[in-house]
Amino acid sequence: MTTSKLLVVPKPEVAEYQRVSPESAGWQLLHFATRRLRPNESWEFDTGDSEYGVVLLGGVCRVDTSRGKWARVGRRPNVFAGMPHALYLPRRTQVRIFALESGVDLAYGWCPTDQDHPARFIPPHEVRIEIRGGGNATRQIHDLIPPGFDCHRLVAVEVYTPSGNWSSYPPHKHDQHRQDNHGKLLEADLEEIYFYKLDRPEGYAIQRVYTADDRLDELILARDNDVVLVPEGYHPVVSAHGYTTYYLNFLAGSAQSLANTDDPAYGWIKGTWREKDPRLPLVTLEMEAGRDLSG
Repeated sequence: MTTSKLLVVPKPEVAEYQRVSPESAGWQLLHFATRRLRPNESWEFDTGDSEYGVVLLGGVCRVDTSRGKWARVGRRPNVFAGMPHALYLPRRTQVRIFALESGVDLAYGWCPTDQDHPARFIPPHEVRIEIRGGGNATRQIHDLIPPGFDCHRLVAVEVYTPSGNWSSYPPHKHDQHRQDNHGKLLEADLEEIYFYKLDRPEGYAIQRVYTADDRLDELILARDNDVVLVPEGYHPVVSAHGYTTYYLNFLAGSAQSLANTDDPAYGWIKGTWREKDPRLPLVTLEMEAGRDLSG
């Protein structure tokens, strides 16, 4: 398996260990990065002419912005141990994130905007959980910045795929903006990143990214902290047996939507699903009982 141009590997031993820009990805809108802060370390930035989504992958921090302050953001030590905290930050916002006792692991996606929307804190109890698919294609979805959220372009979701299961399945795509005769959106043209975490360091997932005309057909081995770029095409995932795969999706494009089209060669599979995988949900609010629930 050769190294794919769609795979972005993390940088070891640096604070910002992942970064994707439109220039590096070869697309127009979406940026993405991850960053670790040690306890009592801070990071300051200005959102400029972009809207941002910030997801606490692990740890606890204080967030001071020109649009509001949050004394305690985050709770789970890692993505496999609890539900997420997230923030939406509009353009022209000054931000300071201060890591508290445990330090933090952050992911953030952003894209340019000419609109103004309110800053918003998204606590765990506001995150909708969906158990999607069926059989060994069942997975858990967390809506962080879902379609309909008060923003311009950004969409963000977390996905948990149990050992041996398929995800983003049947294969689907969102690389054309299509509407029906009544103006209903059938498919949006979206740029997307998959940011991976595995529950054990040797774990991995496999992702295929392909187009119907075979212009693009990549098979990618994704490990912990890797990013896979999805500029176009269908993009299913499978989690290695014995390992739980987490991925964070940020998307931006022609609409604040997840409208997509299944690969017609595989869409029939939905009709075979009779039951959900009983291992799900893998992450719940209840599993955090006994932890400090402040913030």
